[in-house]
Amino acid sequence: MTTSLLDRLVTSLHSRPRRSLPDRLVASLHSRPRRSLLAALVFVVLAGVFGGPVVGSLQADGGFTASSSDSARAVERIEAATGRSPSPGVVLVVDTPAGSPATAVGTQVAALAAIDGIAAAAPAGRAEDGSSALVVGTLDADADKRDVATAVIAAFDGSQDVTVGGQAVASTQLGQEVGKDLSRAELLAFPVLALLSILIFGGRAAILPLAVGIATIAGTFLALAGINQVYGLSVFALNLVIGLGLGLAVDYTLFLLSRYREELERQGPTAEALMTTMRTAGRTVVFSAVTVAVALATLIVFPVGFLKSMGIAGAVVAMVSGAMALLITPAVIGLWGGKLARRRRSHGRGEGRWYRFAHAVMRRPGLIALATAAVMAVLAVPALGAVWTPVDGTVVPRHVSARVVTDTLATSYGGAGGSPVTVAVSSSDAGAVSALAQRASDLPGLVGPAEVRDLGSDTWQVDLRATGDPAGETARRLVEDIRAAAADSGTDALVAGPAAEFVDQQSAIAGALPAAAALLVVLTVLVLWLMTGSVVLPLMAVVMNALTVGVALGAITFVYQAGRLTDLLGYTPNGGVEPANFLVAAALVFALSTDYGVFLFGRIREARDAGSADKEAVAQGLGRTGSVVTAAAILLAVAIGAFSTSSISFMQQIGIATAMGVLLDAFVVRSFLVPALMGVMGKWTWWAPMGLRRLHDRIGLAE
Repeated sequence: MTTSLLDRLVTSLHSRPRRSLPDRLVASLHSRPRRSLLAALVFVVLAGVFGGPVVGSLQADGGFTASSSDSARAVERIEAATGRSPSPGVVLVVDTPAGSPATAVGTQVAALAAIDGIAAAAPAGRAEDGSSALVVGTLDADADKRDVATAVIAAFDGSQDVTVGGQAVASTQLGQEVGKDLSRAELLAFPVLALLSILIFGGRAAILPLAVGIATIAGTFLALAGINQVYGLSVFALNLVIGLGLGLAVDYTLFLLSRYREELERQGPTAEALMTTMRTAGRTVVFSAVTVAVALATLIVFPVGFLKSMGIAGAVVAMVSGAMALLITPAVIGLWGGKLARRRRSHGRGEGRWYRFAHAVMRRPGLIALATAAVMAVLAVPALGAVWTPVDGTVVPRHVSARVVTDTLATSYGGAGGSPVTVAVSSSDAGAVSALAQRASDLPGLVGPAEVRDLGSDTWQVDLRATGDPAGETARRLVEDIRAAAADSGTDALVAGPAAEFVDQQSAIAGALPAAAALLVVLTVLVLWLMTGSVVLPLMAVVMNALTVGVALGAITFVYQAGRLTDLLGYTPNGGVEPANFLVAAALVFALSTDYGVFLFGRIREARDAGSADKEAVAQGLGRTGSVVTAAAILLAVAIGAFSTSSISFMQQIGIATAMGVLLDAFVVRSFLVPALMGVMGKWTWWAPMGLRRLHDRIGLAE
């Protein structure tokens, strides 16, 4: 009898279906919703406490030039020899009374020199009309630029006769403006998102995307605080965290909730309805988070701090957003269940407007695909004519003191005598250094002859001044000519200055661009192949994404390069666009286009696997996701479009390009191009070589 009882127990255990770890986690979150949500709240509070301070600790200085570039090494060489920066980091514009200008300048020189971190302070000339004079301060090489700039700003705060500027001050004030931009974006985005969430999600479900968004931002800040201890991140990454974090939270929760509402109609408010949701839409969210993270992580390939920071922050926020959506949504469903049902029942197979629209497109798929692609290609043409310009003083808002100083130098000091080009020479042969300086002095585009200084330790500094903008064409040509002259003479000379930094930035980006683009395509195709099993569909997605990216970049080139809408957007045109933010915008648009493609392809594949014919599966997929994707696009455009309210022009460009790309992808690409191309391709859309198909089946990434 004992043996019989034991046999029945063993048989029962073996016959009982074993749940996977994700299933068990979902079941636990669903069965203990209050406890789960309380744990989420505790996490948000702790993440805010320990991660929140990262907002004030990220780097505001530099980040647009590779640390291994010649211009960066030139600065390091001079700093090692002198213990101070090669050029002034602080510039004071001092109003000079008619009676005693020298006394006024002398007082401010003494006040600036007394500040910790200032290695030297000196007068640097008077305005052409005599109304003001310059005082410049050079920083100690080991000084914290932010601390020194903060101290300088505080020392002259309230002074009616002194305006504070210079590179160190401008960087610090840019960081402060980023903080203000974040607050402004939150004040604008949160109420609008809350209102739209109520309209789109309906009732209490509107709380879900905002809760996931807040948890995402807090969790990302915590992760970035840890990363910042190892690798110094740029302060500009914070804008990306806020915009993308809120946007993806809306996307993921909307797709999970819409699928759960479908299952509610089929299965009622049961645990199995949630399980089906998480095995289907939850799986798609995982793939989506990975594709977004992969696309943005390719920015890490570039040896430029700004791009690396954006890539790291973007990848982290994508993964954290996916995790928060998958953890919080089951708990909210467990708490409210059937109360989250949609107000009106939907068609069981998605035979609504979007379903009929897809069939209408597929009646003439070739014509519609060709026309749509042609129009997008034409709109992308301006991007091919983009002119690269550096991050200069014009990106600082007009009301900030550093910008006032920049404008004053341009108008009243003739650009302060020219644009600085500094050459750091390592040589024990004074004659060779003198010969190089003489050869440089003979180059066109100089204000005057080169000035040579012996810094000791076989290190020399050669100072030149080019006519025109600090990083303009004349200064850049001078940098190339000096480098060529040094190479011909065999002299170990490194060139620094704004023009050299811009030349090095372009070189670093150009050198890494092929590898980054190849990595982006390969990883995107790989992830989409793992999801769909097709080789054709991922390649099709890459082509459609490229068109979307082209249109979005064409728009910001059309506006910012030509100086359009300056009053509306509040920026100062400089004849081009900054290349690093151009790449960030491209990666963001590509990532989010893939994001929406994942949701649509997932539903189409699901319908096809259920036995629907190819065109019918496309229509059902679009019918089930069309309204959801467009609603998500609107919400995400609001969240990330908050970038456009930034007072910093290159952050505006990222926001506008991304918002336009998201809306274009949802309303044009997913509505016209996808069904048209899939209608043309038919069953070949799902083709893969037999070897890859077998490998995909063996990997077994099923629902």
